[in-house]
Amino acid sequence: MKGYLILEDGSVFEGESVGATKEVISEFVFNTSMTGYLEVLTDPSYAGQSVVMTYPLIGNYGVCLDDQESYKPHVEGFVVNELCRKGSNFRKNIELKDYLIDHDIPCLQGIDTRNLTKIIRNKGCMNGMITTHHYDDLVDIIKKIKEFKVTGVVEQTTCQEPYTLGQGEKRVALVDFGAKTNIARCLVKRGMQVTVYPASTKAAEIIEGNYDGVMLSNGPGDPSENVEIIAEVKKLANSELPIFAICLGHQLMALAHGFQTRKLKYGHHGANHPVKNLDTGRVYISTQNHNYVICEDSIDPQVARPWFINVNDKTIEGVEYFHKNIKTVQFHPEACAGPLDTDALFNEFEKMMEVK
Repeated sequence: MKGYLILEDGSVFEGESVGATKEVISEFVFNTSMTGYLEVLTDPSYAGQSVVMTYPLIGNYGVCLDDQESYKPHVEGFVVNELCRKGSNFRKNIELKDYLIDHDIPCLQGIDTRNLTKIIRNKGCMNGMITTHHYDDLVDIIKKIKEFKVTGVVEQTTCQEPYTLGQGEKRVALVDFGAKTNIARCLVKRGMQVTVYPASTKAAEIIEGNYDGVMLSNGPGDPSENVEIIAEVKKLANSELPIFAICLGHQLMALAHGFQTRKLKYGHHGANHPVKNLDTGRVYISTQNHNYVICEDSIDPQVARPWFINVNDKTIEGVEYFHKNIKTVQFHPEACAGPLDTDALFNEFEKMMEVK
């Protein structure tokens, strides 16, 4: 069956519909990872977005359900150059095509993803529609596409009730803004007991839990939209608890301190982004998935300092706060999928709790 991708700038791509046949409008971003497509599909940070994979062959090892980063896919749509019909891997549970259909995710193959990526890179992230219907008149469709906004996605992806994982002497509260599963795994494997809380949890409940530390997770959408959550993060920041934050949590902590965020032209999405530790000068390859960053000129030098920067575009990738036991990073030290260069930052968090 033919499928079409219509971008808000009027560009139209024709391909083959190989996933669900429903029509969806979303924001389109591209991901430069060569592997880890299941982790991309199930990363809650992609809620409200469709993903274009730049690597030409996707699905060659099928779907290994143990590698999911949440209980279901969160992308709105998926665009590839070629979808492998039969994956080869001894851990495979299901073919990627069947997985997409089972979870009602539209997917187009046969698209010139190189050209599509260039459009997004040059013009910036933009809205688009995946459809199996051929529209002769695009005026009303493009108007509808342009009106779409990614909103309310943290509430859509967070857990509904608290739950606890692992056992250990150190107890950590993980606030779930759309957390990837491997964040909790990285803490549990270090002998910590992790209690995962919904994004709407009041700071007082966490503080009264007498935890050794707090982890603020990744998540989707515009960080400035989460006004009530930012107010609770500010209370946590003033509690003297050791806090480590990743991605959206990193941005929310900055907003809680009065700093500002801005939207990147096309974001950072992939498993090959270099970041530099400003303390040591060492460069690490990191996994990233975000459209927003902290504005460097908004950081009060009396309150915090840049800790990591992006080697490519010099944007802020980490912040250390003065007179508080708080560190945050924009990238994903839990990887999945991606390089494990920055996995040791979880050890840093453990040291922060020991100091406390």
